[in-house]
Amino acid sequence: MSTVVYGRNPVCEALRGRRRVHEVLTTERAAGLDFLPADRVRVVEVGELDRVAGSDEHQGVVARVDPYPYVSAEALVARDRPLLVALDGVTDPHNLGAIARSALCAGADGLVLPRHRAASVTAAVCRASAGAVEHLAIAIVPNLATWLAAVGRPGLWSYAADVEARDLYTDVDLADGTILVIGAEGRGVGPRVRAACDGALRIPLVGPVASLNASVAAAVLLFEARRRRTSSNST
Repeated sequence: MSTVVYGRNPVCEALRGRRRVHEVLTTERAAGLDFLPADRVRVVEVGELDRVAGSDEHQGVVARVDPYPYVSAEALVARDRPLLVALDGVTDPHNLGAIARSALCAGADGLVLPRHRAASVTAAVCRASAGAVEHLAIAIVPNLATWLAAVGRPGLWSYAADVEARDLYTDVDLADGTILVIGAEGRGVGPRVRAACDGALRIPLVGPVASLNASVAAAVLLFEARRRRTSSNST
């Protein structure tokens, strides 16, 4: 059983990542890209790439790869002072890809997704993440609220991003083990998931727009957590 990834960065990162790449299909023009393994490249017409990728955004490169290797959520929270992102009801593959890219670049330990009513790692998500998902640990849990309630402990705190929260994100200690919970645009974090969190935080906004894009909010919080951890390590 195999699936595909498409686009130059996603295929390049798949070749450097954890899953086996069986074959790379390219246009004649793209066949000479320096990151491609010559022994696994097959040149085809662009229409064939469109068909295999299910998209015309492949940049002339499509790879047949093993299914995405999800990890255990338990292993993520077992790490020392983990920095994790959990997504509640985020169904847009572009948002999931952008959040995964920010999480990897901020040095997060992983990403947790609910099994239902949420995007999972697909070729479109790989493309949106510029291949970041190939290096980021991502887990799926049956129920996010239940999982958050079960893993909470001293030293591991979960915070829901909420535009109506009392506490600013700069006033919360994000240097300890942290799970940042991001909800879908419009609906936000659901009531059951919000109740399972230890607290909530907000990013102050200026102007008439009521909220940030989910991926932007995740990036702001992730890099603040990274800044706090860097500061605490240097003292």
